[in-house]
Amino acid sequence: MELEIRFYTDADACFIADLEKECFADPWSQNAIIEAAQYGTVFLLAEENGKIVGYLGMKPVLDEGYISNVAVTNSARGKGIGSALLQKLDEYAKENGIRTISLEVRPSNAPAIALYEKFGYKQVGRRKNFYSHPTEDGLILTKEAE
Repeated sequence: MELEIRFYTDADACFIADLEKECFADPWSQNAIIEAAQYGTVFLLAEENGKIVGYLGMKPVLDEGYISNVAVTNSARGKGIGSALLQKLDEYAKENGIRTISLEVRPSNAPAIALYEKFGYKQVGRRKNFYSHPTEDGLILTKEAE
């Protein structure tokens, strides 16, 4: 597997939108992705042999970052792509003065929770009924960037 982690370009929006549809009940549209990028969301993309197989989006605000989405295509799960994306995000945070990174995750998403905990994220709260399709709380995870 030849994996490359790189930054988003506008040409990637349609691929991210397709990945959103595959992975989420309420996917972001191509226009929402383009708009988020225009307003400062940093998107990291994982490419395996030239094909986008995962991505991560984070909105930096001053010295904090908020991870909006992490997705890996079903066929590429279990290959360390989520870890590679989070590792690159840690490097980006360090280089850009981001001290704290937060996100929400479904309590039922044990693989994602395990991945985040591996990278030092800790549960600091819970948002009641944060998710829909199905309705579920959102666990708030945060870490201090290294």
